[in-house]
Amino acid sequence: QVQLVESGGGLVQPGGSLRLSCAASGSISRINDMGWFRQAPGKQFELVAIITRDGETTWADSLKDRFPISRDNVKNAVYLQMNSLRPEDTAVYYCHAIVRLRGREGFFPYWGRGAQVTVSS
Repeated sequence: QVQLVESGGGLVQPGGSLRLSCAASGSISRINDMGWFRQAPGKQFELVAIITRDGETTWADSLKDRFPISRDNVKNAVYLQMNSLRPEDTAVYYCHAIVRLRGREGFFPYWGRGAQVTVSS
């Protein structure tokens, strides 16, 4: 019913930048929070950043200065600009959205399949 498709991942050298995009499609009435989570090899799944429909943001403390998040409510899209990338940022990055479907009440969480980001020289 709802698909979240990430793009923009890849291989980048330390200090470089990448921009992740995520577009939601399907039978969508409204999207509340959108955001990004990540899972690095051997580490726990963790929050990267979340942005509300009104633009309020929440980040993992260590990422706020390097990973600005933005969204386009018309396009049902969320973006993560990743700057000054470090090897420890290597992870699969997952898009997340809280969605109300057309004709239904309540909001439900949806996830993308993930985008691999590898930071290596």
